[in-house]
Amino acid sequence: MKILKNLYDWVLSWANSKYGGVALFILAFAESSFFPIPPDALLIALVLGSQTKAFKFATNCTIASVLGAIAGYLIGYFIWWNTDSQFSSLAMFFFNNIPGFTEALFYKVKGLYDEWNFWVVFTAGFTPIPYKVFTVSGGAFQVNFVMFIIASIISRGARFFLVAFLIWKFGPQIKVFIDKYFNLLAIGFTVLLIGGFVLIKYLI
Repeated sequence: MKILKNLYDWVLSWANSKYGGVALFILAFAESSFFPIPPDALLIALVLGSQTKAFKFATNCTIASVLGAIAGYLIGYFIWWNTDSQFSSLAMFFFNNIPGFTEALFYKVKGLYDEWNFWVVFTAGFTPIPYKVFTVSGGAFQVNFVMFIIASIISRGARFFLVAFLIWKFGPQIKVFIDKYFNLLAIGFTVLLIGGFVLIKYLI
């Protein structure tokens, strides 16, 4: 936990640097495939420092995150398995060193992809569920790449632009609310959205 706290503090330190936008891009890219700290914290700090650039930062974050998702997908597709369909050394490194990335969860994701497809990627991209697990797993299980990209763009864009909009609209006073409740609201919204489509599926 101390390591994660130090990483979190290091991420936030870039908000006071002239390279904050570059750091946000790199962080959002890395978080989609292996880095444990989500880019939201730095995005919030940067927007608080310059609200006029709110949507520029959100665009930066979205593009980088989707590119990182593609990188995660390619890792899963090309490097995850050995020729005998066993986990590669890179896969074992992920399982042993990336927080939240376990072998058990990896196989659970396969079942979710088989049943929900698009909505799995959307849910992982919009909520605090570890997105990297789903990007790498998507490649490893060879889910439809076009669907994967579309779901990633929609979910990541929705999350980051919503955060940027709230800071742009309400300023520093909304930060505490976002820190405490945003993830819960994101989960609730996603549950309602998917639940609505499931209901339609069974009613029509």
